[in-house]
Amino acid sequence: MRYEKGRKDASRQRIMDVATEKFRSDGIAASGLAGIMNAAGLTNGAFYPHFPSKAALVRETLAAALKDQSDQTRDLLEAGGLPLAIDAYLSAEHRDNPGTGCASAALLPEIAREPAETREVYTEHVLKLIRLVAAQLPGDASEREDVAFGIFATLIGALELSRAVEGAELSDRILVAGAAAAKQMLAPHQGQPAKDKLS
Repeated sequence: MRYEKGRKDASRQRIMDVATEKFRSDGIAASGLAGIMNAAGLTNGAFYPHFPSKAALVRETLAAALKDQSDQTRDLLEAGGLPLAIDAYLSAEHRDNPGTGCASAALLPEIAREPAETREVYTEHVLKLIRLVAAQLPGDASEREDVAFGIFATLIGALELSRAVEGAELSDRILVAGAAAAKQMLAPHQGQPAKDKLS
């Protein structure tokens, strides 16, 4: 029984890993369950013992992707603060690998069309990410979160635009411009101590 449980857990994780990458690289609507299961090396019938529906899989993979992003952001903030996190987000490497990158930049239009339950999961995790960034800024909670939302929106928009245009030179220029705009939002707060620590 212990072997069977371990194998079931491994199969579930394999489905999650494949789906997370496929949703971000190909989109939710374009990623059918048959393709996900085939890429995971499993039969279609093996899906339902793990997830009741594709919508449930979307929710779980979205939550996992955003948690990973929060963990990575925390590491970057601890290593070099917000400027380093901004540069990492708007890097050529991140732009060129949507399957392992920011779920928001890859999926926002589709998330907006998902059921309320999925959008609630997304909202919960995005707010955690925003508060993680806001904790690096001075001022009251509402003011800090507003700045963090502005930075996040700028980063997502710049990354999406850099992926959409044709030509590496223009794409790189958008990344640089987006990073400069995001850092400009930090300018009024430079040299002021953050009131909160990372948690």
